[in-house]
Amino acid sequence: MQTIRLDTPSAKYDVITGSGLIRTLGPRIQRIAGKLPRQVFVLTSPQIWALWGEAFLGSFAEPPIVLFLPAGERHKTLASVGKLLRQMAVAGGDRGSLLIAFGGGIVGDVGGFLAAIYMRGIRYVQVPTTFLAQVDSSVGGKTGVNLPEGKNLVGSFHHPLAVFADVETLGTLSDRELRAGLMESVKAGIIRDRALVRFMEEHAREILGRDLKALERVIAASIRMKAGVVNRDERENGLRMILNLGHTLGHAIEQATHYKALLHGEAVGWGMIAALYLGRKRNTISSQQLQRIEALIHLYGPLPPLKVRAARLVAATRGDKKNIGGVRRFVLPVGIGDAGVVEDVTPGELEAAAQYMLAQAGEQHA
Repeated sequence: MQTIRLDTPSAKYDVITGSGLIRTLGPRIQRIAGKLPRQVFVLTSPQIWALWGEAFLGSFAEPPIVLFLPAGERHKTLASVGKLLRQMAVAGGDRGSLLIAFGGGIVGDVGGFLAAIYMRGIRYVQVPTTFLAQVDSSVGGKTGVNLPEGKNLVGSFHHPLAVFADVETLGTLSDRELRAGLMESVKAGIIRDRALVRFMEEHAREILGRDLKALERVIAASIRMKAGVVNRDERENGLRMILNLGHTLGHAIEQATHYKALLHGEAVGWGMIAALYLGRKRNTISSQQLQRIEALIHLYGPLPPLKVRAARLVAATRGDKKNIGGVRRFVLPVGIGDAGVVEDVTPGELEAAAQYMLAQAGEQHA
């Protein structure tokens, strides 16, 4: 079990990762929150609750009120938030209530947003159950939902009281979900942790074979990287933007395919390949570094094929939430273990990067 501390200007809390956390969750939350309030809500998906609901409830003297969010990015909407807010109100939720977000990244994003806006803000706890949520989306206080015009365009910064990442829940993930989540750890290594890149290169068999020690090492390294960045730039005014490597075109891929073709991590994987191409063109990385990181991305693939035009992806980037004043902000790798944000990427450069990425998608699945 490892504890990683987030220490930002507005919040200080721990991210705890290890085995068996769900079975002792009630007492752990009580120690952090003090006496549990009269109304404790848990937001989860029907699938996660069927797998882990009994273990979850076993540590609570009084069962929480369960709220369900159907699986899938198409349910990460303001309409879903409205329904859930009404359910909380009907159940008697007040400003002293506590919400537990128990599931993958979508549950965590929506749950955090619910906690941020219900009664102008209530306390909540993140209990991520997917690899991607454990290493990335549950950490850092970002919450939000999508609009038809773009991903995560509505949201708030609202930090949890704590994050409990139980690696036992990863045993029920499909291979595809695990590999998709690992793309966020590949990203963590590229932008901030060369040692993590080496470990993932040298221990792919153990990681993909779900060896708990190997997974725990990757998870802890990924969380430490993100915590270090968030501690320095809580509100994404500068440094924190590097966490979006691969996400500009990744989000565009998700939007252009109506969130049906790829998992988030898979879209980010393709987006990173496009960013690597652009980094090579701008000489922020060498040809050898490009080949090395592309090989690592494909090692943790396979990435699904893409059927979308490059011009469509470029058009979708106009709604990226990092853009300010019509200026596209784009994250480029700088060697291996560093990254930077540029503001002068042209539509032509983006289209060339997308075409390079799509050519690989076609070759891989020809």
